Amino acid sequence: MSGDIKKTISELHIYEKKLLKELETNPDATPEEIAKNTQMDIKSVMSAAGSLASKDIIEVDKDVEEIISLTDNGSEYADGGLPERKILRVLSSKKEMNMGDLAKDADIDKKETNIAIGWLVRKNWAKINKGIVTITEHGQESFKILGTDEKLLKHLQEAKNSIKSNLPPELLDGFKKLNDRKNILNIKKNTSHSFKILDKGEAILKEGFTIQKQATQLTHQQLKDGEWKDLEYRPYDINAEAPKVFPGKKHPLREIIDEIREIFLNMGFSEENGSIVASAFWNFDSLFQPQDHAAREMQDTFYVKNPLTCDLPDQKLVDETAEVHNTGGDTGSTGWQYDWDEDVAKQTVLRTHTTGISTRYLYEHEAPFKMFSVGRVFRRETITYKHLPEFHQVEGLVGGEGVNYQNLMGFLKEFYKKLGFEVRFRPAYFPYTYLSTECEVYLEDKESWIELGGSGMFRPEVLKPLGVDVPVLAFGLGIERLAMIRYDISDIRMLYKSDIKWLRELPTTNGVRL
Repeated sequence: MSGDIKKTISELHIYEKKLLKELETNPDATPEEIAKNTQMDIKSVMSAAGSLASKDIIEVDKDVEEIISLTDNGSEYADGGLPERKILRVLSSKKEMNMGDLAKDADIDKKETNIAIGWLVRKNWAKINKGIVTITEHGQESFKILGTDEKLLKHLQEAKNSIKSNLPPELLDGFKKLNDRKNILNIKKNTSHSFKILDKGEAILKEGFTIQKQATQLTHQQLKDGEWKDLEYRPYDINAEAPKVFPGKKHPLREIIDEIREIFLNMGFSEENGSIVASAFWNFDSLFQPQDHAAREMQDTFYVKNPLTCDLPDQKLVDETAEVHNTGGDTGSTGWQYDWDEDVAKQTVLRTHTTGISTRYLYEHEAPFKMFSVGRVFRRETITYKHLPEFHQVEGLVGGEGVNYQNLMGFLKEFYKKLGFEVRFRPAYFPYTYLSTECEVYLEDKESWIELGGSGMFRPEVLKPLGVDVPVLAFGLGIERLAMIRYDISDIRMLYKSDIKWLRELPTTNGVRL
């Protein structure tokens, strides 16, 4: 025990020693008296007291004294009576009155009338029915009897102020009522502190210590003059708790987007962006999606009123797209066997995927190419733990002579490996790719496979109208889905709740996979 006490003494700051020594000779000393006797400022005294209390050397008691007085408004009520008392005087003789006549007869303004009627009902002095205010039996009895709030008004008018804790129960009830109302009471809080030496403090005083200035850092002059040899050094507690610091950091979604962007760039891809508002042509028609497809219905897609329509691209592209939809053109397909409508293609939508960026890119660039895009997409989804009407997609595109399905799987394996996943594939159907596959990643902690993205080779019906005569592969995934796996959350809404506790505690990866 003695060894622990000596260690504690060696770690005490000079202010803590001064405070403890002062309490030894004057146990009832106030912080102000201690500050005067030790020539410390009051902030230093309170800081030393807090530090000693955290080490169980002393106990700090805090006492808050509330001093109550009347505002100017409260003084007027003390002189002339509360608004509800004025109305009660009128009602005591007339028994009932129309609400509209009360303000005039009681000689109070309209604003006070509304407040007063509320308090009349609250105190059970009156009741209201269809705009008629009627005095109650309790109101008749209370006509000449002051309520507890009115008694407190009189008390404070005479005493000027009063300590709340000294009020009798009756006036405390009055305080509760008046404090519920605005601009009647002034409440001034006086805070005082007292200290008590605990057993550990008594043991330190018994052990004894000297009050000597201690050095916490050395200056160049002290080293040069040799003064450092005679200094008393204060030891450092390497186990002391440090305050938690919450520096700014990337939002987890932004962190994953930046990580994916870096993976694509390192794999030799270029980045492309597009508008979130698109024509139905680029969002649907260019992807060989029929105009009567269910995804185009209002319950699945957000249609924009302003602008209501978009301009279509080059007429040759429009005509060839129409031909592919109608008959399949020279792609070997029979198309959808319907009359394609330009007006439907002109409709303005919030993009439902980022693949429209891909088809526009295919139309505007020549092979070979490797492109990726990241962006927000919109669908008319009911918000649930796994669905949002707005989320993010990322998509990669590779085109050139000799590109084939084996290349697709090779890119996918490399991409998911860089994300830290083992991946496997299974056949799938997507309207604008063939062959198509879904990518499943293995989650070790759950010992299961989960679908994370889709991919495939673009169909000739997509490529031909765009003027692309080389094979093109594409793959992509939903970023929120990846974030849920990465951060082990079961509710997608967590990513947008701005839960400060969760965001603070979530480790940042700085681009390195956790």
